[in-house]
This record gives sequence, structure tokens and C-alpha cells, in this order.
Amino acid sequence: MRMLHLGLRVSEIERSLAFYRALGYAVVGRVPDTAFGSLTMLRLPDDPFVSLELVHDPARPVGDTGAVNHLVVQVDDLDAVIADLAGKGVAAEPPAEPGPGMRTSWITDPDGYRIELVQWPPGHPAGMTPADFA
Repeated sequence: MRMLHLGLRVSEIERSLAFYRALGYAVVGRVPDTAFGSLTMLRLPDDPFVSLELVHDPARPVGDTGAVNHLVVQVDDLDAVIADLAGKGVAAEPPAEPGPGMRTSWITDPDGYRIELVQWPPGHPAGMTPADFA
């Protein structure tokens, strides 16, 4: 069993697509006219699978993003990603180092969802493991 992706409701699909494309996501496919609205499936360049689904229904704009605390995207080079995003008009908060060798920064999507960018220290596994809490 594994988690496949998160469906995130967005108010304006083209505005959101521009933001998520700037972050590096690519459109894998679309499912129009579902009970939820139109669905746009996205994946990051190094992921073989969809990890984010943008859900859009013009009759149901995003009113409150409070139910989603934040999303997390792993990056290889935080400084390069921040510079690339700045060149695309996406502002990132200054990097912080919350743990030895771990660097993070925050960006906010057009609807107000917060996204944490994480650069693991060299040799760290691709995700969080029990060792991160030992």
C-alpha cells in the first residue's frame, strides 16, 4: 500500500498551472468533467508517477486553505531552485537550516497553499524515515 497523490482544489487552473510548472511540475494528463470538476494530473521531473492533482471547478473556488498545512517538495540544490523560481516571478522565503545539513525554504501558491522546499544533507535517503526521529 502506498499513497499515490494529493488532490488540491484550485480557483483558477491556468494561474495554478503556471505556478506549478514554474516549480517544475509537468502535466501528465487531464480528466474533464468529473463530479469534483476538471482534474489535471502533475508529476515532478524525477518522479515516474503523478504526485499532485489540481482539481478545478469554477463554481467552487478555494475559500479556505487551512485544512492543508503544507506540501513538501524535495530539491537537490535549494539555492538554484530559489534562483530559478525568482526568474519566473515566484518569491521564496530565505533559506533556513532546521537540522544539520538540512535546508528549507517556503513558497506560496496562487490560492495560498504553502509549499516547503527541502534539500536533504548529502547521503540522506530520498524521504523521511524512522532514522530522522531517532
